Amino acid sequence: MDRTILHCDLNSFYASVELLDHPELRDRPVAVCGDPESRHGIILAKNEPAKAFQVKTAETIWQARRKCPDLVLLPAHHGKYRAYSQKVNAIYERYTDLVEPFSIDESWLDVTGTLHLFGGDGKALADEIRRAVREELGLTVSVGVSFNKVFAKMGSDYKKPDATTVITRESFQDLLWPLPVTDLLFVGKAAARVLAEYGIRTVGDLARFDREALGNILGKGGYTLHDYAAGEEHAPVVPARDLPGPKSVGSGLTYPRNLRGWAELRSALTELADEVAARLRRHALKCTAVQVTIRDPDFKDICRQKKLAAPTYVSRDLAEAAMELVKASWREKAPVRALTVTAQNLVEEGDAGEQLDLFAANAAPRRDKLEKLEKAMDGIRGRFGREAISPASHIHREDRRPIPPGQPEEVRPTGRKPGPSS
Repeated sequence: MDRTILHCDLNSFYASVELLDHPELRDRPVAVCGDPESRHGIILAKNEPAKAFQVKTAETIWQARRKCPDLVLLPAHHGKYRAYSQKVNAIYERYTDLVEPFSIDESWLDVTGTLHLFGGDGKALADEIRRAVREELGLTVSVGVSFNKVFAKMGSDYKKPDATTVITRESFQDLLWPLPVTDLLFVGKAAARVLAEYGIRTVGDLARFDREALGNILGKGGYTLHDYAAGEEHAPVVPARDLPGPKSVGSGLTYPRNLRGWAELRSALTELADEVAARLRRHALKCTAVQVTIRDPDFKDICRQKKLAAPTYVSRDLAEAAMELVKASWREKAPVRALTVTAQNLVEEGDAGEQLDLFAANAAPRRDKLEKLEKAMDGIRGRFGREAISPASHIHREDRRPIPPGQPEEVRPTGRKPGPSS
């Protein structure tokens, strides 16, 4: 028996959330963007009227305004988006416990085992979910209904906004095979260029192409893409609780002006380390290695990493390690355009045992005190906001903005295999 898989995709998510607080702008072209005054002012999201002017995500603000001079720009509030994402997924979980988030605004639902509780019709259930999200949260969602994850996602993309598209075994060739091959999940520009050399320009071309030949051309990915196009994808919907944990946690900033000197770099690294450590504590994880990425004004990057003496989620430990890396690999007066601090080799807090050092007997008790202190800081920030308490080095810092692209991940999993099977 075929499964019934839904893919739910919130429409213009960032912009839609912002418009909840600005209903007077609903019929005007609106975009959520980075800081127009900084060096990375880009479009993160846009509403339907802005789309009519061909405003695109990830283009610069000046490019968007050239297309649409009356474009209204709103700042991003990523904490708000995460909160609404959680609320939407809570609605999905009323209908099945098999909900797999794919991004902050997309999720797969396997309703095969629960469909009979809601009338037994996939399209009717998708319409019910759309109604619930719209009435309870004021957001719209497009839903694809199909027998596998790939086609369900293509269904949610097929018609927007606020629509349901059903793709069956009987209809998928008529609906999907005429589409450009880039509409298939994980066919990017590079793969499309290679496929075009062999006359593969549509999803149907890909499905009809010899599977073994595709494997020879693209490796294992060729087999996978052929199966996607042919409707032979069978990956399960994996709920968030069963997904593998993150392999790293990072935070990066591009600065309005270049940083110079150890004092400025130390202040910047302390801020980034504070953010990374807070995220580690939030997920009950410790790291055993730290990586620093430095970008110069010519967009050249260097990465350096080091192991830590003991697993930690203390911001001071991360900042000190990051500063050691910078001092060992960078000239003091050389300009820095952007910095990223990444915690690596993560372990569960409960499994993070520490090898005692006879020559540093006070290290573990000191770290315990710092952990309690920083957890207390987490509690204050949870009640009064992140700016309620900060390291002293942040007090006189210039305003700093997060690196794009548009939906920065709070936790960056690097160990998951990409694709619907992840």
